[in-house]
Amino acid sequence: MFLELIAVIFAGIAVAGVVMLINSVTGTRLPRWLAPVAAGLAMIAVTVTSEYSWYSRTLTSLPAGLVVADTVESRSFYRPWTYIVPLNERFVAVDLATMRSHPKQPDQHLAEVFFFGRWAPISQLSIAADCASWRRAAVEAETNLAQDGGIHGVNWVSPPAEDHLLLSICGS
Repeated sequence: MFLELIAVIFAGIAVAGVVMLINSVTGTRLPRWLAPVAAGLAMIAVTVTSEYSWYSRTLTSLPAGLVVADTVESRSFYRPWTYIVPLNERFVAVDLATMRSHPKQPDQHLAEVFFFGRWAPISQLSIAADCASWRRAAVEAETNLAQDGGIHGVNWVSPPAEDHLLLSICGS
């Protein structure tokens, strides 16, 4: 966040300097208000570009095996441009590379799910997925794995058919 603030300030200073240089070269024919207005517009442009590029920059830095299951788009009145192109501020990724299942229960999987947010720390949650019954549960410390590979001691949830987490886990 601090580096983005520095980039925004430097963009404003640079554009104001270019406008003042052009004004000096043209013999001060430009209006005096043009430099601060151009600096403000440059600062807004750098901020908007940084906001919209966060999602793609974060995706390129994800390790192999981490697959995006769902994204959360947002619109807000103080960012009127988000009504034209919604902004991806959060997303959920499933680590398919470390997903585990028992040979006796091939339809039940244990997977790590990561929650990414624009200005939030990354959160992690272990998920148990039962693809045959189309249900999932959060895995806690007291969860038991039976000898037959079954997962016991969890609160199963039966989500709708278009559940992005189960589609990502069961579709792999």
